[in-house]
Amino acid sequence: MATLKDVAKETGFSITTVSRALNGYSDVSEETKLKIQKVADKLGYSPNILARSLVMKQSRTIGLIVSDIKRENIKDNFMYETLCGISDQLAELDYEFVLLSTSTSKQRNKTYKQLCAERQLDGVIIQGLKLEDPYLQEAVQSNTPCVLIDIPAEGENVGYVTSDQFESAKNAIKYLYRMGHRNIVFVNGSENAHVSKVRHRAYQEALKEVGLEYKEELVIVGDFSEEKSKHEMIPILLNNPSITAVFCASDVMALGVLQAARELQLKVPEHLSIIGFDNILLSRYVTPPLTTVGQFPYQMGVAATQMLVDLIEKKESAHVVEIKNKLILRDSVASIVSK
Repeated sequence: MATLKDVAKETGFSITTVSRALNGYSDVSEETKLKIQKVADKLGYSPNILARSLVMKQSRTIGLIVSDIKRENIKDNFMYETLCGISDQLAELDYEFVLLSTSTSKQRNKTYKQLCAERQLDGVIIQGLKLEDPYLQEAVQSNTPCVLIDIPAEGENVGYVTSDQFESAKNAIKYLYRMGHRNIVFVNGSENAHVSKVRHRAYQEALKEVGLEYKEELVIVGDFSEEKSKHEMIPILLNNPSITAVFCASDVMALGVLQAARELQLKVPEHLSIIGFDNILLSRYVTPPLTTVGQFPYQMGVAATQMLVDLIEKKESAHVVEIKNKLILRDSVASIVSK
């Protein structure tokens, strides 16, 4: 493997000049940088990342911390698309990243500060933490720049990226109302997730705005699980024949509701209309294709990455970015005569 010394010998420049050119220092002319880079490429020189980080006092590496990666969540491509947005944007900005999976129990064994120090992270993007997770409060108070996805927190070194969940969830409920539905079940996610609290509040507000009574018995917790949503939905449908529509706080839970309807021989959308949230890949291929609130996780990943790099490099930028969602109409909602 070629070394700095080999590149210096080939170009005729000193090792110091070669090092500074390859590390992008401004005191080396663009002509010299170009000449040195061409020789480095020809010789197959690859920089020692650790050595460079010690010199530059920056690793140009960020961490993506995600919570509870599980095999059963494979149907939900939201995290994958977010990851793609992060990866593509970091490549544009010449940064690298490491993926770090965590859980509440893991966070009690190793502090957030220890994790960042061990990996020499310049900054962190966090997705999927629950509101009571230890890392959440540590991240907000840390000196390490951090961007949260779908968790509101601001500070000198902290920002967050989200979507217009409140308004888009309200619009989904109002759409069901306009289609004639008056008895609408809400299937919520985890009670400890910020997005669940927002979508629950949106459901309550939408019912109030259209003049419908909020009924606690029409709200169930599906924990973002297809199986649990199906299990919880069956008795609700059996005991409440007047129900004509369901709004789910995720598409994965909507798949569970679809299964519950099939087991009870209820046709969708003729007997039961369903709206999901997220627009995961499967939502367009199930039968019937699922009407859903479409989020744009790739764009959220890009926005989170740009915000984090701006924080790391101490550039002026917004600490809050909201991506607009879109109600995607497919075949799982039907119009009925208002009861």
